[in-house]
Formats: sequence, structure tokens, C-alpha cells
Amino acid sequence: MSKTADISPSALAPDPSRWKALAFIAVAQLMVVLDATIVNIALPSAQADLGISDGNKQWVITAYALAFGGLLLFGGRIADMWGRKRTFVTGLIGFAAASAIGGAATSSGMLLGSRALQGAFGALLAPAALSLLAVMFTDAKERAKAFGIYGAIAGGGGAVGLILGGFLTEYLNWRWTFYANIPFAIVAALGAYFVIREPAGTRNRSALDIPGVVLSTLGLVSLVYGFTRAESNGWSDATTVGLFVASAVLLASFVFVESKVKNPLLPLRVILNRNRGGVYLSLGLAVIAMFGTFLFLTYYLQVVKGFSPVKTGFAFLPMIAGMIVGSTQIGARLMTRVAPRKLMGPGFLTAAVGMLLIAQLSLDTSYAAVILPGLVLLGLGMGTAFMPAMSLATFGVEPRDAGVASAMVNTSQQVGGAIGTALLNTIAASATTSYVASHAAGASNPELLKLQGMVNGFSSAIWWAVGILVVAAGIAFTLINTGKPEAGPASASGDGEGVEDEVRIPVVAH
Repeated sequence: MSKTADISPSALAPDPSRWKALAFIAVAQLMVVLDATIVNIALPSAQADLGISDGNKQWVITAYALAFGGLLLFGGRIADMWGRKRTFVTGLIGFAAASAIGGAATSSGMLLGSRALQGAFGALLAPAALSLLAVMFTDAKERAKAFGIYGAIAGGGGAVGLILGGFLTEYLNWRWTFYANIPFAIVAALGAYFVIREPAGTRNRSALDIPGVVLSTLGLVSLVYGFTRAESNGWSDATTVGLFVASAVLLASFVFVESKVKNPLLPLRVILNRNRGGVYLSLGLAVIAMFGTFLFLTYYLQVVKGFSPVKTGFAFLPMIAGMIVGSTQIGARLMTRVAPRKLMGPGFLTAAVGMLLIAQLSLDTSYAAVILPGLVLLGLGMGTAFMPAMSLATFGVEPRDAGVASAMVNTSQQVGGAIGTALLNTIAASATTSYVASHAAGASNPELLKLQGMVNGFSSAIWWAVGILVVAAGIAFTLINTGKPEAGPASASGDGEGVEDEVRIPVVAH
């Protein structure tokens, strides 16, 4: 049986400026997502210019990842408590200031500090952006369109970062990969200040759960850093193992504390809901597969195929186009007609087929015949799956929990990216070493053997990514059991027991 929450008509009155607000939220989200990859291409130039050692260069990426991943839940709670519009604008201003410091950096310490600041303000900005959409778009059809746009950006922004990073590095210099954020942030902040009207009565003014903040931040930082360190120091390194143990203890303590305190940082009703839990888990796995593929294809195209940074960035355009089509045309059009699992499951499987094509890499693989169709299928599949995932992760959640529910989406992506980079890189490196060792005796050209070993490593890791996407599809099919949303407005509140109750859709007995 289904239940419908009683809510007043005024609570459901749509904001007349919601579509204008979406434009500025989209600009901000694009800035945050592309910043995760735009610096990667510029890193070699920045390292040479500032004299950053090989041992410290990873911290340009890691400092951002640790601050962003570690503070996301805190940022989501601040958005619920302080107001999402205020948190959103503050995050934008801070991100712009941190970007200006990074672009003007004269030392490695200054650059690393700016990256940590970017991550901290990004942790305010990202959950505020998604939770604003969650509370502003309550009609199912409109929500489908809004989250279609947001899902395309969330999925394709990383590839846009590769294009923009390549262009700025090749034709200007690495500092512009930081300065480029400033106009994005200014436009989004001004637009948000004048256009966004946050619905009344959606804040959570409860006292801040300080123990939860400390435990979650330290636990997530330990987890992300553990995977980052595993990539460079190995999985058996004592510090790496210690970080994973510390993370497990801290996060287990966090869950215990959250089950006992009166006003938890992360109400367990948010993640124990079967559908939302399924979204967080399947989305995190999909990001593991996707981030690793970005990295391997970037290296393959530049090192093996000799593509320039700009040409490499443009090589990812078909995937971005596929994501836009999958998210805005397939996902958004079908979301109100079919159950979310019937979009997410097939979407992840389509992406797995695309990944399967890319796994056939060799030294003479044709971009047009193999990589291009693989990227198109990968984009179509991810776009189709990301769109309902982003919407379902916050759909029907109590407005006072929208910030932390949104933060969990970003957390699953951030942790998934860290795991994907470390895990798949380790697999690739191991496969490369084994290949070179087994073929060294009969090799007449050491350089050719080295390239062959590298490509074999990439291919082996991408095969793992195929398997991970199949598992993500299986989780979507089995855990996500909600039906299609009705065409009417979503509930503004829920009991936390099931999305079926919260979004007014039929519940199938299990």
C-alpha cells in the first residue's frame, strides 16, 4: 500500500525563478567537478615552475581530495543549519579566493594551501547546490528535467576539465587552470544572490553534532588518504594499513555516535533507506570505474598515440555528448515513466559495454573504430544512470536532511574517485610489471616493450572497471525497488522508512 504525506499547498508552490536558479547552480557545479581534473593536465608545468619535488607533487591533487572528501558531511550539515543559499554563496566566494591564491602561488606550500582551501569551500558548495535543487524542484516532471541537467554536468564535468585544462596549459600557462574558476564563481554567486529564493521552513536549526563532525572528518580523511598512499607506497605499507584501520575505527565510532545523539550530523535514516543506500553504493562503484578510465585513456592518448593536451581533451568530447544525451534526453524523458532501477541498471550495463570496447587497447588501436564508440556508449550509459541516481538520492528526504543527503552523494563520488585512482592504478602497474618481466628475454626494443607493458596494464585495469560496472548494475537492480514517481509534487517530508512512502508511489510487497 502507499501513503501520502499531508502537506499544505503553500509548501508546494513552485518558485517562479527556479529555472534561472538552476542555471547558476549548474555553473557552480561545473566549476567544482571540472576542478577535480583540470589541474591534472597542468600539474607537470606547475611542478617545473615552482620546483615541486616528485614526492610532493601528488599533494597538489591529494590536498584538494582530503579537504573536500573529509569535510563534505560537515558542509552538508552547515547548509541545512545555516541556510543553503547562504552556504552556496559563501562556498563560491571562498572557492574563488582560494583559486586566486593558487594561480598566484610562488611556492609549493602556497599552492598546496590553496588546494586545501579549494577543497574546504568545495565541501560547502557541492552539497548546498544539490540540496537547493532538492528543495526547489518538487514536481516530478520538472525535477526530472532539472536533475537531467545536473546529472550531465556531474558526470561529464571531469572530461570538460581535461579539455579546458589542456587548452589553458598549452596556449596560456598552468596558472590559468586556477584563474578560470574566478569568473565561474563570480557569475554563479551574483546570480544566486539575486535569483535563488530558498523555500521557507526547510532549515535544520538543531545544535551541531561536534563529535560527529570530528569523527566523520577524521574517518573520511584517513580513508581517502589511505587509498591515495596505497597508490604510491603499496597496499602493505605500514602507514597505509594503519590509515585503513584508523578509518574503520573512526567511521564505526561515528555510526555508533550518530545512533545515540539527539541531533546527529548524519541521521541514519538517510543512509539506511534501502533506495538511497543503493544509490550511494552503486554510484560510488561507477565512479571508481570511470575515474580510472579517464586517467588511463589520458596517458594512452598522450604517451602512446602522441596526442597533444588539447587534442586529448577533445578526444573525450564524444563521451560528454553521450552523457548529455543520456541524462537530458533518455533519463529525463523516461524518469517519470519507468522505475529508477530500470534506468540505472541498464545505464551501468551500457557503460560496461563501452568500457569493454576500450579494454581492447593495443599499440595500434584505432581511435575512430574502438575508442570513439566505447566513449559514446560509456557516456550514454553513465548519463542515463546518473540522472535518476542524483534525483533519487535526495527525492522524498525530509527538507531538514536535504543537505546531508546531498553530501552523501558527493561523498560516494569523492571516495569512489580516490578508490578508483588507487585501486586501478595498482592493478595496471602490477600487470605492466608482470608483462615486461615475462617478455624481457626475447625483447629487441626495450622502449617498445615498455609501451606494450603500459598498454597491457591499462587494458587489464579497464577489464576490472568493466566488472565493477556490472556489480553496480546488479546493486541498482536488487537494492533499488521504488517505483516510478507520480507526476504530482513530491512530498516535502518523510518518515525516513522508505522512499516508497515519501514520494507517493505504489509499494510492492517484498
